[in-house]
Amino acid sequence: MATRQRADTVTRLIIVRHGNTFDAGDTPTRVGARTDLPLSSSGLAQAANLSAHFRDTNFLAAFCSPLQRTRQTARAILAARPHAPALLVLPFLTEIDYGPDENQPEDAVIARVGAPALAAWDNDAVPPPGWHVDPGALRAAWAGLLVRARALGPDATVLIVTSNGIARFLPDVVDAAPAGLDRKLKTGAWGCVEISGDRAAITEWNLRP
Repeated sequence: MATRQRADTVTRLIIVRHGNTFDAGDTPTRVGARTDLPLSSSGLAQAANLSAHFRDTNFLAAFCSPLQRTRQTARAILAARPHAPALLVLPFLTEIDYGPDENQPEDAVIARVGAPALAAWDNDAVPPPGWHVDPGALRAAWAGLLVRARALGPDATVLIVTSNGIARFLPDVVDAAPAGLDRKLKTGAWGCVEISGDRAAITEWNLRP
C-alpha cells in the first residue's frame, strides 16, 4: 500500500505537487498562476512514478487546480485505478501570482526582492512585495477542505494535486506536523494529512516514489 496501515480509522489526504515543467538544460522560472505550462518530459516521468506508487490506493475523491500541470499529474495518478473518482477542479489550488516576478528566472527574482524576502517566503510563507497572494484566504480554503474531507467519513482517501505556493500554507491549519518540516513541497513529491476525529496531522511530507 502507498500509505501505511493503522489500527484506528482515519481520513487521509494525499497532497501532491505536480511534476516538473522544466527539464535539465532549461532555464527554470517562477511559474505562477498566469503561466500554464504542461509537464515536461521529466515531469511526465514523475507523474508516471506517482501513478505506480499509488496504484493500490483507493481514492474516494480527487481535486486539482485548473492548471494543466496539476491536471496532467492528477489524471496520471487516477489512470491506474479502474474505478477512479471524477477529478474536480478547486480554484484555490491554483498557483499564486508572482506579479512582476511571474515567469522570471531566479537570479532576476533575487535581484528584485532580495534574498531575505525569499527566505521569509520559504520559511514563514510571507509573500515578497509585489506578489499577488492572500495568505489568510488560502489558509481558510485549506481549513475548509479539511472539513469537506472529514465529511467523507473514516477510511476515505482523498487525492489533492496542487502547486508549491499553495501547498506551503497547509501546515498552518493542521494540529501537528513533523519537526523541521520544509514548507516547500518538491515537484513530483507528496505528503499525507491524517484526520482522526477533530484532529488533523501531517504524518508524511516531501516524499518521492
